[in-house]
Amino acid sequence: MASVGREMSFLDHLEELRKRIIRSLIAVVIFSVAAYYFSSKIIDFVTKPLPKVYFMSPTEGFMIRIKIAIIVGVIVSAPVILYQLWRFIAPGLFKREIRTVGPILVFSTFFFFAGGSLCFFLVIPTAVKFLLAFGTEKLQPLMKISDYISFVGFMVLAFGAAFELPIVSYFLAKMGILGPQIMIKGRRYAVVGILILAGVLTPSPDVFSQLMLAVPLYFLYEVSIIIVKVVHKNRLKKGMEQ
Repeated sequence: MASVGREMSFLDHLEELRKRIIRSLIAVVIFSVAAYYFSSKIIDFVTKPLPKVYFMSPTEGFMIRIKIAIIVGVIVSAPVILYQLWRFIAPGLFKREIRTVGPILVFSTFFFFAGGSLCFFLVIPTAVKFLLAFGTEKLQPLMKISDYISFVGFMVLAFGAAFELPIVSYFLAKMGILGPQIMIKGRRYAVVGILILAGVLTPSPDVFSQLMLAVPLYFLYEVSIIIVKVVHKNRLKKGMEQ
């Protein structure tokens, strides 16, 4: 079965990629501008786990509003970015694979926001409470707002991206690239890879934050195995019917 769309040259692919990136950036800019208008309320909401936060230079108060507006813009633009990604991939897919793009987009968006929400509402408050507990009567935390916002933004984006694992596994299985036996045999290597990935994705070097990402990521790996098994079974069933 031939793939959908005309044959594209390397330059055509670059032009298509440029177009998709520009559209994604436009969405980020629009949502970032909107987020800046509410930046004061967003800062109050994001810093709830902390008693106080501080800025250390005259310009930092303004720059942190820019930073948080951009982070929120990227997060809210996730559905648009994912859509542009799938549209870039679509010309190389088969017709039967094109039909799965809509559901995949919906589930991709769901898993991204599920991962980000888990991080923001559970992982970050727990991590902050755990890490601040190491203070003493003399050793008091002085939390710099820019460092905290960078920590929260990076963690939320990392969790959102990591939660795309079942979607990526499903897509690779549908294309016949990934099979259940590969994932089952590679489980021990996956554990090591997940720990390394958690160490890279978490901005702080503490083991607690890394484990908070590694544990749900391993759970998603096991879920991905089940998904790949189902897809592989359906592929074999369709092959026998043909």
